[in-house]
Amino acid sequence: MSDTTTEGIRIRIKPSYWAERSEPEHNQFAFTYTVTISNVGTEPAQLKSRFWVITDGDGRVEEVRGEGVVGKQPKLAPGESFEYTSWAMLKTPFGTMRGTYFFARPDGKGFEGKIGEFALVQPNSLH
Repeated sequence: MSDTTTEGIRIRIKPSYWAERSEPEHNQFAFTYTVTISNVGTEPAQLKSRFWVITDGDGRVEEVRGEGVVGKQPKLAPGESFEYTSWAMLKTPFGTMRGTYFFARPDGKGFEGKIGEFALVQPNSLH
């Protein structure tokens, strides 16, 4: 679990192993992660884009950039939250993800909401 707050925007990540989409015999390990973005500050903000760094257990790094999340660019007034679930595929039974979301305020000012590193781990793969 990762939980970070930047400029009044709290980002919580809850990862889990997705056994139904994984094929360990083919080095395919699927993980879901549920993200809750909450405006705990006093100013509105809109999520404009995302940047992820995904690293597998062998040190292979994949960077993912794009507009919004799950096809949306949610606007969050103070006290509002937005939640979504997405997924990632690794070639190893464990790895990590970290990243940033870029937000814009109504006055045009932007800021990055940091997403702390969190682990993606197949159950019983680490001793």
